[in-house]
Amino acid sequence: MRTFAQSHITDSIKNKKAAAEDTKKRPNLEIYGFLLTDVIYDFKQMDPKWYDVPRPTKLPSYKNQFGPDGQLYFSVRQTRFGMRSYVPTPLGPLTTLFEFDLFGSGVDAGQTTFRLRHAYGELGKFGAGQTWSPFVDTDVFPNDLEYWGPNGMAIIRSLQVRYMPIQGDTKLTIALEKPGGTADEGQYTEMVELKNVKPVFHLPDLTAEYRIAQPWGYVELAGVLRQLQWKDLDTSGINYSGRKAGWGLNLSSRIKVFSQDMIHLQLLYGKGIESYIRDAPADVGIKKEGSNPIEGVPLPITGFVGFYDHYWNKKISSTIGYSFVKIDNANGQLPSAFKMGEYAIANIIYSPVKDVMIELELQYLDRKNFSDGWTTTDPRIQFSFKFNFSQKFYYENNTAQ
Repeated sequence: MRTFAQSHITDSIKNKKAAAEDTKKRPNLEIYGFLLTDVIYDFKQMDPKWYDVPRPTKLPSYKNQFGPDGQLYFSVRQTRFGMRSYVPTPLGPLTTLFEFDLFGSGVDAGQTTFRLRHAYGELGKFGAGQTWSPFVDTDVFPNDLEYWGPNGMAIIRSLQVRYMPIQGDTKLTIALEKPGGTADEGQYTEMVELKNVKPVFHLPDLTAEYRIAQPWGYVELAGVLRQLQWKDLDTSGINYSGRKAGWGLNLSSRIKVFSQDMIHLQLLYGKGIESYIRDAPADVGIKKEGSNPIEGVPLPITGFVGFYDHYWNKKISSTIGYSFVKIDNANGQLPSAFKMGEYAIANIIYSPVKDVMIELELQYLDRKNFSDGWTTTDPRIQFSFKFNFSQKFYYENNTAQ
């Protein structure tokens, strides 16, 4: 059942399916999106580049790192625009999805600027482009307008080619994805010998998911296997080149309760897969043992998501839940390195009319460092105002040649 306040992040994955599920099966193009305004009061401190999303990794790693406590923020960066299409063909449905928002990241972190989310197409059982990784289960995302979501959730949009031998509510997907990864040099950041060590990406990441659907919900198991490699370009001394395997498993489920309520669950574990997780640090750390040269190691990570959606009536709903990320740090990381982050929310959402939603949400974050004893919390209050729009256009010709 689709509810009035279904998560906007879950909507993105459903964008690919919506055209194919059109009962008339006519070629069509849909323009859609929403305007989202957030008003946030942060009682403590947050990295100013990430002021409008509750990320434990962006809490201060030492006292007053980001200035005095207490800030009021306004943001429209979560606003979104997209187009999707559907055309029947002899080889199966041809669907496309193009979507962007205003949430600057990377070199544009903290800015309100255009950012590509999806540029993806499918023909029958094959797909290519940028969209959600099969390692990701977006249906775990709770009924919430808050943009970032549970920190322990696997969620990434990657460039990929995929094959879907089983499609529908029960599904099997296999993909080859653009490789990537980051490293935390920790105590050895200024080590001259490491300046010539560069990442190498020879192989794609391999991901897969298998979901079994039942009347009560579903259960899904996803996996990722990747190669993490780096090469020392200076061979005059100790060779710091290395290669390690990264891997992860993600078990998730959504369970129907009563008539409309929903339980969202996810538990994941892996090594060197931090870049697949919503809010996690580097994939690789540095390990030092005795007199042996330092070496890079994939960092083990555990993530958990548990949320309950309750629908009071047709206009009012609430969500409460908890999530965490925990890192098994390498001994070469700084004492102030991120070790564990916790995320908890409770909200109430009111929809006065169709396509309009107003949310009041309480957020609580916690960060713990690796070994210096530092821990910090951050309570926040967020008001959100969301206005959806959508228009579908149909075409007369019914089959692509």
